[in-house]
This record gives sequence, C-alpha cells and structure tokens, in this order.
Amino acid sequence: MISDLSVQLVGAWRDTSWVEIIAAALAVVYHLLAIRQRLECWLAAFVSSCLYVWVLFGARLYMESALNAFYAAMSAYGFWQWQQGRDGAALAVCRWPIARHLASAFGVVALSAVSSYYLRRFTPAAWPFVDSMVTWSSVFATFLVARKVYENWYWWLAIDSVSLGLYFTRRLYLTTLLFGLYLVLIVIGMRQWRRTLRQPAYAVG
Repeated sequence: MISDLSVQLVGAWRDTSWVEIIAAALAVVYHLLAIRQRLECWLAAFVSSCLYVWVLFGARLYMESALNAFYAAMSAYGFWQWQQGRDGAALAVCRWPIARHLASAFGVVALSAVSSYYLRRFTPAAWPFVDSMVTWSSVFATFLVARKVYENWYWWLAIDSVSLGLYFTRRLYLTTLLFGLYLVLIVIGMRQWRRTLRQPAYAVG
C-alpha cells in the first residue's frame, strides 16, 4: 500500500502543472495569512482561486471550477469587509449563536439534496450528495471567514475532513496531502482567532 502510494505521488507530481503548483502554494499562503488576520490573505485567495478556475476547467471539473470562481468573488468581498470593518472600527472576530448555525446547516442539507438529485440524474458524478454537501458548506464557510465569524474554523474542519477522504478514494494523493495540511492549519487558526475573540457578544449581521 505504501509503495503504491509513493508511486502514485511521484506520478502525480510529474503530471502537475506549474499553474496548479502556484495555485496550491497560494492557497497555503492564504491560510497562513488568514490565521494572522492579515488583509493580504484575500489577495492570495483571489489569485489562487482564479488559477484553480483555469486548472479545474481544463480537467473538465466544471462544478469545482465554478466553485473557485465563487471563491474569487468572495475574496473581493472578504477584502472589502475586512478593510471597511464594522461601524468605522476594524472588523473583529465574533461568534454566531448555535441556532443560526443549525438553520444554516439545514439550508446546506436542503440545497445538497436538490443539487445531488440533478447530479445523479444528469451526470456520472461520484458521491453526489457528499460532493454537494462539501460544495454548499464551502460556500457558506467562505462567507463566515469574510465576516470573521469564529465558527468558520469548525465548518472547515468538518468540510476538509470529508474532502480529504473523498480525494483519497479518488486517488488524488497530492490534493489529499494538501487537505491534510489544511487540517493542521485549521487547528492553529482556531487557537489564534480565539485569542482575539470578543466575549461574550454575538454578531448580528
């Protein structure tokens, strides 16, 4: 198993384009800067997402290409939110009440049920419901990052854990390693953002 994995990793690395390598590197830079709440994280996210649109479209992964186009748009929104702040002050880390997260989770499940139905009916998609859940959860979690909602890290922990398993079953080992790194960065992000968390107030918007 380990030997087979090593062969797959070497082969995957040889077949990886420089565009994909740069996109992945900038994605890591985004996470590192986001952990430190640096405004520049959104610039790295924008460029990385644009490059992934190109890479994934060329790989005929059209839904994931579209998702990265959304990420690019959200990068502009996140940059604006972090720069403008709230009521003239810098945007601070906040929390949402559990009821709002539960309602959001229900919305994600509902959207996933609809999109997975069409994926099963019109495409040969693998794991359509799980794939839909990952996509819609990622859309929502990206919005939480843009609003500096602390619980975004819990959403990403669940999303990236599932994504890691999905990519591994599809033998996308380099991407699996990247998401493994994301999990480590998520734990670090949780600890760093908690230090600046406003207590006990909740965000209202």
